[in-house]
Order: sequence, then structure tokens, then C-alpha cells
Amino acid sequence: MIRAEHISKEYILRQKTRSNYIALRDVLASKVKTMFSSSGAGTRSESFMALDDVSFTVQQGERVGIIGENGAGKSTLLKVLSRIVSPSAGRIEIEGRVASLLEVGTGFHPELTGEENIYLNGAILGMSRWEIRKKFDEIVSFAEVDKFLDTPVKRFSSGMYVRLAFAVAAHLEPEILIVDEVLAVGDAEFQKKCLGKMKDISTGDGRTILFVSHNMGAIRNFCNRCLYLEKGRVKADDATEKVLPLYFGLGNRSENAGFVFNARPLDATGEWISGSDIEVEIAWTRGRYAPGWHADIACYTLEGEKLFALQSHTLEGFSSEDPNANGIVFRVRNTGLIDRDLRLDFGIRPRAHLPYDLVVENALLLSPGNKGITHNKVPDVLLVPPASCRSITT
Repeated sequence: MIRAEHISKEYILRQKTRSNYIALRDVLASKVKTMFSSSGAGTRSESFMALDDVSFTVQQGERVGIIGENGAGKSTLLKVLSRIVSPSAGRIEIEGRVASLLEVGTGFHPELTGEENIYLNGAILGMSRWEIRKKFDEIVSFAEVDKFLDTPVKRFSSGMYVRLAFAVAAHLEPEILIVDEVLAVGDAEFQKKCLGKMKDISTGDGRTILFVSHNMGAIRNFCNRCLYLEKGRVKADDATEKVLPLYFGLGNRSENAGFVFNARPLDATGEWISGSDIEVEIAWTRGRYAPGWHADIACYTLEGEKLFALQSHTLEGFSSEDPNANGIVFRVRNTGLIDRDLRLDFGIRPRAHLPYDLVVENALLLSPGNKGITHNKVPDVLLVPPASCRSITT
């Protein structure tokens, strides 16, 4: 359905040059130069590659998640595929009608009513009036805006905008549906409803879906394949369960900015089973921190649900006064909190009252595939598990 070959998108950034002292003669000279220069005086230009030699193919019925940090080029790629912007280089072939949901209110006219915008948006997507009328009741029911159909959409909340826009795009039967992070505006129940609808039209009708999100739980549950972008390049393109460990780190051990992170289950099975402990270690170069430093860890599900957080200076018996210390080990008991993949974030500060010197998100991924966890029922109330920590020297 989609073939992208060596796609690049370059932007030219123009910045004004400034000096500490500007005299009247400098201002006059700059004005004269501007008259004879198309680029303008006192400016410098540099190029920025939002996409750099990106190639991939998407087959019919695939659900492809596009992930990466902010600024990785995800939204730019979707705009190129939606023909909103043209690539600087490369070639794209698309078979079928494309519906894009990239921003809140995309394709809506604020002065028109909800009903009028359904017909307008449908026409933009290439649907006939008869096709729109046939799906009209389903669209209104799904969007849950029947009471506001005669209201100009400029009075809609952002959530109502998204519900109506997604309902139109999903029900008017495009062959390819492109969805950016706009769904994050909706509440949790509506996001679940949208993911269910996208899965239904993909598996049942064979439609192709490209989905950008920072919600890795939604990506894992919905997408059978992931395209991982980093600084405009494709870092990985594979099955979701293979790509997510790369995004979150390298399993039970990773390195970042000169720090080494490691997680060791202490049970004989090699898994963090209920009632057993795990040791989470952070190590750095000797002498990097003076005595008095503090380290924190936080544990989240991939959906972003925070399970617990631990701060070294609040744990009984901890001391960071050893001048030779170059690391810390947290020992955490599994009290049955875990029933899914986890990610660990780390933070280190020179003193308890100072801001973080280093914060590493997604430093480690704990999953059944690398013997990080065992499956247990998550209780309604999450409690901080029994834990201790100690400084180490290596």
C-alpha cells in the first residue's frame, strides 16, 4: 500500500546574528545591505534534516506504529505521506485513498456546524454525498456529539473536535488511515474506543493504519510492527516486541551518558517472582560525584501508570558519604504489583535539595522475554514495596 524510497526532508533555518554593541552606523549599513540582498543582512542560515534517507514499505492490513523521541521526525513523515508537505528528495508510492488525522480540527471549518463539517470533511476525503449520508448516523453515534450537531465547531472542546474528526476519518472507509498523537487529547475511554475501532477496520476490512503515539502500551497492544525513528533516520523496523526493547533500553542492562544501569533478579529461577527481590544498580565513573549525592528510581508500566518510586535519602540506613563510592544498588521486593512489562527511570542529584544532575527515562525494560518479571494481579491500591539501598564501589 505504501512504498517510501530514500525520503529526505530538509528545512532551512534562518537566524539573526547579534552583537553585544550596535552603533547607529551599523543599523544604517544593515538597512542598505538589506536593500541589495535577498536573504537579508545580519542573518545566517543552516539546514536541518527532519528526515534523512528514510525507506520502508507497508502492506495492506498492517498496523504500523511510528515511535521515537520528540523531534525524531515522526510528524514530518506523516505530513509527507499525507501530501501536506513535499519531500526534499526521494520517492513515495501510495495505493488507495488516504485519510489523515494529524491535528485537532484538521479539515474542519470553525464557522460551520458539526453536521456541515461531517459533509465537508467527507468531501475532502473524496467521498460522495450519498456515501456520507449512508454513514452519517454511525459517525454521530461514535463521536457522541448528537446534541451539538447544529452548533458551530468553534465552540467545541478539543475532545469533541477529536471525537468528531476521528469518527469521520474512520467511518468513511479510506484504504489508509494515518493518525498522529491527536488521540491523546481524548479521555482514556475514548482512546480505548478508537483503538478498538482501528483494530476492527484493519483486521475486518483489511485497511492499513499508521499510528504515532508516545503511549507505548497502546503501541504494543495495537501495532503488529514498529518503525523507530531517531534524528530523522530509521533506527529499527521490525515486529513491535523486538523494537520496543530498543526504544526503552537494552533489556536488563543499558548504558547512557557514562552511566551503567543493571537489574538482577535474585531468585534462582532468574525471574522477579512474587516475594523475591531484584537488585537495580546504577554505576558511574569514580569521582563524578562528591559525598552527599542522592539517587532515585521510578517504575512505570508501558502505559505510563506509575507503580512506585524510591529515593535513596529516604531509605533507612543509607549513606553516600564514602568518597570512593561510584554507584548505588536498590534492592526491591516484588509484593505482587506487577502483571505487565515495566520500564525504569533514574535520576541523580548532587545533594538532596538540589535539582537533578541527570535524568534518564526508559533506562531499563523489564519484561518476560528477558526474565525481568512474572505475571501477578495488580491490586486496586498500589503500595511502595519493601526496599533498601546501599552505595557501592567498583
